[in-house]
Amino acid sequence: MTVDGKLISHLAKLSRLDPSPEQSERLQKDLRNILGMVEKLDELALDAVEPLRYVTGVENVLRPDEVSGHIEREQALSNAPDADNEGGFFQVPKVI
Repeated sequence: MTVDGKLISHLAKLSRLDPSPEQSERLQKDLRNILGMVEKLDELALDAVEPLRYVTGVENVLRPDEVSGHIEREQALSNAPDADNEGGFFQVPKVI
């Protein structure tokens, strides 16, 4: 990928920025350096390296799913402005 003024202008337009000529030169230099560092990674022999999913080695530590701290349906519906007493549901306005 070649980093030139045309690319910087295109990126500036996409990001809705208006860099000065000095800023464009600095952006061009910085982008070249970044891409150079990424290309440097291609030189590494990583065929025998396993992909790293978790840095700590701990995978998905979950708590047990236990029922606790709940309120009864009648108590919850007592605070509702409009409830269906027969079915035990909150009633809300129809939305279409």
